[in-house]
Amino acid sequence: MKNEVRIQEVDKSLNNRRNFLKLSGLTVVSAGLLMAGCSDNDNDDPVVDNMLPGIRNGKFDLGAGDFGVLTYAYALEQLEADFYTKVVNASNFNATFNEIEKQVLTDLYHHEVVHRDFFKAALSGGLPDPSSQLLPTLAFNYGALNFNSRTDVLATAKALEDTGVAAYNGAGKLIKNPDYLLLAGKIVSVEARHASAIRSLINPNSKDFAGDDIVNMTTGLDDAKDPSKILAIAGGFITTQFTAKFLP
Repeated sequence: MKNEVRIQEVDKSLNNRRNFLKLSGLTVVSAGLLMAGCSDNDNDDPVVDNMLPGIRNGKFDLGAGDFGVLTYAYALEQLEADFYTKVVNASNFNATFNEIEKQVLTDLYHHEVVHRDFFKAALSGGLPDPSSQLLPTLAFNYGALNFNSRTDVLATAKALEDTGVAAYNGAGKLIKNPDYLLLAGKIVSVEARHASAIRSLINPNSKDFAGDDIVNMTTGLDDAKDPSKILAIAGGFITTQFTAKFLP
């Protein structure tokens, strides 16, 4: 009887967090789409203007400035959207995960697809020549990852979400346009909720949702990493070659 009550409490806690996760994702998406329609990337720096995303020495380079950071974010969102698409479409998805887990993973799938599509639309509308300056659709390889393994999927989701939070936190200092900075702040708050939800699925009713392995106990802040460090991690899944020579 005690075990049954505890399971019900865990399910209720995760379900409440899942509902909050769903609402937060819808809110940031609406705000982001509104901002895409009214933001201009006025940049008076000719050096940055000459380092827009595009082909350099035979390879696509992410570029510099705000468009470089947005393209960097677009690459990461492509990865997350692709991963969760494969998760929810895996042959044994319904058998591998319980109902709460399926709901959370499906919500994360929808969030990341919208994030990816938002960045594509924003860049397509903002770049001077999107036909040559928009990052192409990337290809991915997950190696031996078993998408029908709960352990493999949740461990990889945890790594991707923690990396995503650190990526947005580290890139914030590079953004000059206040509208884009606000958008990045909204999206990183959703990514942090993703990370928290995944950690709670792995170890319910624990402090892992904000563990001291990702939250600095001195500052009370999440990790922040430069693009070069993030791409060194995420690049293990990305098979499409590109460079980021103008990002730190």
